[in-house]
Amino acid sequence: MHSNSLFSSKKYNNYVEDMVEDKYEVTIGIPVYNVEKYIRQTVECILEQTFESIEYILCDDCGADSSVAIIEEIKARHPRGKDIRILSQPKNMGVGCARNRIIKEAKGRYLYFMDSDDLIAANTIELLYQNAIKYDAEIVYGSMDKIFVYKGGEVFHYRSYPNIQFLKEDEFANYVFRKYDGIQGSTCNFLIDINIYNKYGLHYQPINYWEDFSLTFDLPTYLKRVVMIPDVTYYYMCRADTLSNYQERQQIEKKEILDTMGAINDVKAGTDRLRGKPYFAKRCYKLMMTCFYISCTILRYEKITSPAFSNNEIRDFMKSPLTFRETIKLKDRKIENLFLYMLGELPAKMSVAVIRILGKKKGLLG
Repeated sequence: MHSNSLFSSKKYNNYVEDMVEDKYEVTIGIPVYNVEKYIRQTVECILEQTFESIEYILCDDCGADSSVAIIEEIKARHPRGKDIRILSQPKNMGVGCARNRIIKEAKGRYLYFMDSDDLIAANTIELLYQNAIKYDAEIVYGSMDKIFVYKGGEVFHYRSYPNIQFLKEDEFANYVFRKYDGIQGSTCNFLIDINIYNKYGLHYQPINYWEDFSLTFDLPTYLKRVVMIPDVTYYYMCRADTLSNYQERQQIEKKEILDTMGAINDVKAGTDRLRGKPYFAKRCYKLMMTCFYISCTILRYEKITSPAFSNNEIRDFMKSPLTFRETIKLKDRKIENLFLYMLGELPAKMSVAVIRILGKKKGLLG
């Protein structure tokens, strides 16, 4: 339930009227595809939220199991079932398209994405929303735990944020790009003003893995008022049968990795927009290090990837969005960016050899 302090705010003067008009403060959006083993627990946990003004959009991506039947059964019996909407895609289109559909259909002022096999704390939306209202924030990030189900259920403190607010232009982007892993790469576990998507035309790639990369990587560059909280609000369930866990699979289709590479190349293509920003060089470094890590992943799983990648494909993927002249003029991260630039310019065989050596030193390759 909401606290009295929340209802005392002027921002709630039209709360009752909004509810009558079938509007909500928050939309929780979940793409659904063949998750009958997990969807019941996920849906039941979102319906336990202490925050009241939530609509629940579950987008059926035309799976072949009983996921939707389970959702419909819960919807029929649960007191909050009237707030559940089940959207159906015309055909299987991928999780990226499902997320885009949810953005288009959402009635909430804020949007919160989840994956269909993960869990959230009962007070997740209330905590994030309170901070959004308090600081007039465009987005609020919660911390998360990562649970390795296939290894017996070990829990790792995956991403713990400080209690911090960014209220000036470029302040948050500077913080994010200061190091490679400055913030979560997933589109889950942040509450965002839905107008951010619409104002800047932000959308997800029509693919199934890393569909959110091209959006979340540069999302900080569009934000001015951001809050991060240390409270664990999300439980990311790492399972053996998901696309992201290559280490548990016997075969990887090359197209999966090509889709990921395409999403990263889209981010490269957007580099010009950010020239002159104080974080520009750090952003280029982080982007090219992502290319390096993906290249190491390709080499690590080359024996089970079909068809195989050529040296030329890997080398070309390492090409920087900057020219040599632009790179040597950088005032920050010049040496690192210059080295990564050279990996994209060396002869293909030599470039891949260098990536192998560095990958082994970093423990990324056996």
